[in-house]
Amino acid sequence: MDRAPDFGSGGWGFESSRAYNIQLFFGFPLLLFPESVYRFMFAALSEAEIAFEKDEVPIGAVVVHNNRIIGKGHNQVETLNDPTAHAEMIAITAASNNLSSKYLTDCELYVTLEPCVMCTGAVILAKLPKLYFGAFEPKSGACGSIYNFAEDKKLNHTIKIYSGIYAEESKNLLQSFFDKKRKIN
Repeated sequence: MDRAPDFGSGGWGFESSRAYNIQLFFGFPLLLFPESVYRFMFAALSEAEIAFEKDEVPIGAVVVHNNRIIGKGHNQVETLNDPTAHAEMIAITAASNNLSSKYLTDCELYVTLEPCVMCTGAVILAKLPKLYFGAFEPKSGACGSIYNFAEDKKLNHTIKIYSGIYAEESKNLLQSFFDKKRKIN
């Protein structure tokens, strides 16, 4: 699993660019991934913000095919009264419908939080080759935190995982949501 390192300035000429929170090294972008990865993760964050506005746990996801978003989703568990209405499940379903295929072998999934067991299972069954996520989920993450089903060689399909992209933004949105919930209760 590849993780984006957390660079601070530390006197080494690093500074942050606000547009995509891309680190700069002496004024030049220090991109750990292609620009498109940040753009698509930003789209997933936008979906998470929609969930936040709807009083849903703010998690967003997009599925990309040929450098184009073909499926997107945000958590709708409360809205639909459906425990399976996670952002990843909705985005995968939309992408499968878009391509008229249950397999998404030429696609990538971008999600703001490490997928749970259910969502990781859906990613495996859809045969997505790559998964990019923001923050780790230490309580139910199935892509490295608690389990790592995505890279389990015992399964007939494994997924290449990239993590830490917009991790702070993802964590901050989740923290804001749960802080708001605690204030209400």
